Amino acid sequence: MNEAEHLPALLADLATAPTELVESCLVVDGGSHDGSPRLSALAGARVLQVTGGRGCQLAAGVASSGAPWLLLLHADLRLAAGWWVAVQRAMAAPEAPWCFRLGIEGADPGLRLVEWGVRLRSGPGQLPYGDQGLLLPRRLLERAGGLRALPLMEDLDLVLRLRQLGPIRDLGLPVRVDGRRWRQLGIWGTAWRNARLRRAWRRGADPADLAARYYEA
Repeated sequence: MNEAEHLPALLADLATAPTELVESCLVVDGGSHDGSPRLSALAGARVLQVTGGRGCQLAAGVASSGAPWLLLLHADLRLAAGWWVAVQRAMAAPEAPWCFRLGIEGADPGLRLVEWGVRLRSGPGQLPYGDQGLLLPRRLLERAGGLRALPLMEDLDLVLRLRQLGPIRDLGLPVRVDGRRWRQLGIWGTAWRNARLRRAWRRGADPADLAARYYEA
């Protein structure tokens, strides 16, 4: 949604992969008015228009693709050089879900603490979130019950089901996410706010209400 500033770089990262690895690149747009769909199409991506929030977009993208493996990415991510080598290695291993390590743009030492905390949460805690990217075989996704069309918390909902089927593995490379929300709300304010939203969701709050609270900032 309105990611024209970041999409070209991500699409360029994806274009570095061998053609036989990436069957298709699908961008699911939520109603952007900044030219994101046109930029995506010019870069060779197939574009879908889906409203209702991020989970609805991801679910529609998964349904529209017939690929046996799926790499789910947020639009403001950057992939590390050679990312596709790690992906190929993962796809050759026994079927499992995989995630990248989180890196946040910015020089503030507090961001490095956040990244360290995410490493603990994703590894021993087995709770990676969508901003780390998720690589998984379609067959495993279907066994887990699929990706639900939620306006928010679709990543946590999916990961909680995936980890019941086996460990979520580390691809060994970082993705770099834009740090705008951390700059806007402050590092600890962002972490505290996100934790409260997750707690509310676990207690049964309506994901639509949580999405409204998340995006109003």
